[in-house]
Amino acid sequence: MATVLSMEGIIKRFGSGHTEVTALKGIDFNVAAGEFISIIGPSGSGKSTFLTIAGGLQTPTEGTITIGTRPFTHLTGKERAKARFDEIGFILQSANLVPFLTVQEQFTLVDKLNKRHEQAKAEELLQSLDIFDLKDKFPKELSGGERQRVAIARALFNDPAIILADEPTASLDSDHAFEVVQLLAKEAHDKQKAIIMVTHDPRMTQWSDRTYRMKDGLLQEEA
Repeated sequence: MATVLSMEGIIKRFGSGHTEVTALKGIDFNVAAGEFISIIGPSGSGKSTFLTIAGGLQTPTEGTITIGTRPFTHLTGKERAKARFDEIGFILQSANLVPFLTVQEQFTLVDKLNKRHEQAKAEELLQSLDIFDLKDKFPKELSGGERQRVAIARALFNDPAIILADEPTASLDSDHAFEVVQLLAKEAHDKQKAIIMVTHDPRMTQWSDRTYRMKDGLLQEEA
């Protein structure tokens, strides 16, 4: 399987002098197309910092990131923003949907930003995630699990190579949480996406191809 995201020697420091904190301490990591990877660990261990750096929302203090065969770390801010938009989908804890747009309109907005017309693709995604009947509803009319399904569909809409999910089940009950994680694993395997999920809940890792533990800024693969 082709490596989609590679991180080498990633160090992230915040502050300076006696207030300096090293959040990530020499991370080496890679993920291939079709892999679903979980990263677990307590709050404050560096999980979210790892994810924001993997997604180009922050730059590492040291180390390099490669997406496909393309160096990502040293792109300009504008180039990195375009690469993020084209290559990376984000799923956040809050689903992050626009509250005054219906489900269908969430995708129309992305189309306008993309200058494309792919509503048929949006409808196909909604069908595949079993939420097509919700297309005319607003986020406030959806359950937590339904909102996360819409967020997954929106993350897949650009056909990104990589999807980064930051605590996507934190606000869900157990049944809906398991459902969302199974969906992510299925999307990774069926559509050859590289999906990385950060979670504090070890129960959510049972469908992962690999699981890593983050502790005090160090990343170690679980046996």
